[in-house]
Amino acid sequence: MILIITGHLAYPLVKKMADKSSKETIVHVANTQVAAFLTPNMIIKEIHENYEDILDDIDLILIPGLVRKDTFLIAEEFKIPCYKSSTDAADLSMVLDLVDDLELSQSKPADKLILEEKKKQALKFIDDYENDLEKREKLLSKDNNILVRNLPVGEDYPLRVLSEIASAPILSKEELIKKAQYFVDSGSDMIDIGMIAGEDRSNQIPDLIDTLRPIVGDRPLSIDTLNPNEIKTAVEHGIDMVLSLDHGNFSELLPILQKHNVPAVLLPTNYSKGFVPKTPESRVESMLDLSNKCKDIDVVCDLVLDPINSSSIVDSIFAYHDFHQISKKPMFFGVGNVVELMDTDSVGTNALLAGIAMELGASILFTPEESGKTCGSVRELAIASKMMFLAKNRQSIPKDLGIDLLVFKDKKKRSNIKENSYLDLPHFEASEELKFVHDKSGSFKIKVYHGTNIKNSKIIVTHFIKTQPDLIIEGHSAKEIYSKIISENLVSRLEHAAYLGSELQKAEIAMLTGKEYVQDFELFKNPEL
Repeated sequence: MILIITGHLAYPLVKKMADKSSKETIVHVANTQVAAFLTPNMIIKEIHENYEDILDDIDLILIPGLVRKDTFLIAEEFKIPCYKSSTDAADLSMVLDLVDDLELSQSKPADKLILEEKKKQALKFIDDYENDLEKREKLLSKDNNILVRNLPVGEDYPLRVLSEIASAPILSKEELIKKAQYFVDSGSDMIDIGMIAGEDRSNQIPDLIDTLRPIVGDRPLSIDTLNPNEIKTAVEHGIDMVLSLDHGNFSELLPILQKHNVPAVLLPTNYSKGFVPKTPESRVESMLDLSNKCKDIDVVCDLVLDPINSSSIVDSIFAYHDFHQISKKPMFFGVGNVVELMDTDSVGTNALLAGIAMELGASILFTPEESGKTCGSVRELAIASKMMFLAKNRQSIPKDLGIDLLVFKDKKKRSNIKENSYLDLPHFEASEELKFVHDKSGSFKIKVYHGTNIKNSKIIVTHFIKTQPDLIIEGHSAKEIYSKIISENLVSRLEHAAYLGSELQKAEIAMLTGKEYVQDFELFKNPEL
């Protein structure tokens, strides 16, 4: 028998979820409205008062997942296993169904454990697939897979994320290294050196490659240019892939690419003569012609993904689809063309484009991160590629995979507390703002530092006495910062403490999401007309 502890507000939903399970359960309503307010000592008292006579029949005790303290004291008191259930009562039936197979925790809510286990299994599947050398040898013998440096690229593998360091020649060495390290930390599979159109910077290429190679490790390095001199220099200096060949430069470059066994991305264009095919049919025809002329090297075909309403994203998708029906050569999908040129958050757009790329049979997702709205695109695409690979292999939709890209919204709609839950209490409309009174203990300037990943990002708070800074507090969460502020007696007014809590929480959200934080300004705008 499983004893489930809850509070008055959650009881109806907890009872409903418990009744769905085949397990024998007792749902006990503790003497509290909100289940999260329970403590181990309160629960021990409730169990002694109500279940002393049947303790021998209880095999397991589940307490609310939102209870702050762990369950150790309860388990010790009754010599019965006691663990945390889910944070949301709506997930209780899932926990009960898996209770025999799941290793529950005394400190972590059960639904988080389930998600962690699903994620662990998902990542293990991908890791095992990638490291199966016998499978790799077999897959690389197929026309739709190639090897770029030591990385298999093709339809049978996860979509590879190629991140571009735009205008690399004009960056300082420090900026170049920082950008490359950021892309590596974000999960990029390949790094691209973006050159400058219309200029010949061949003399800088050896130094660019030498600077980046230690940072990217064994990841492939590519170069993005149509300039034959730059491509030749890069190939001779050990570049792993070339972006791009087209009808205007391929004949000059094929011999050196073949000699050094360097793959190239193909474009269905001839920029030297101003030729850019527009219709799906003309793109496919041009690409088939060029790929046939380049049959002696490994190629990745870029049918060119157009931004929305520039030419036609639909026509470009048709071109990818139609080409893939005829040729199985790997395809290049430039999602940055779309995301950078649309004023919307990048998360969902990147995931959708990755899904479309997977269905079309593409192999490489290409993106820079050149604007605030696309900050994080590489990481988002790295996660999306795994999601789509799992969905493809499980023959399922990209849902409930163990990996997700839910950032700003929750997967499930949570139940709201009914408005009449506390009818007997006085109600106030919160509208008045307190008059500002300077805190004699000082003031604070809050900033967010965005590092190359979440682990080395932080909140930086400078404390001022009058107008002079006297100390700095750094941390990775609002709680860390305000705990230090309180322990150092740096705040003396309640309204100042409330203000700091609000601002520090905004700063933490900005740090986690990559959003820009400016003290005293709203973090999010309401997308209303």
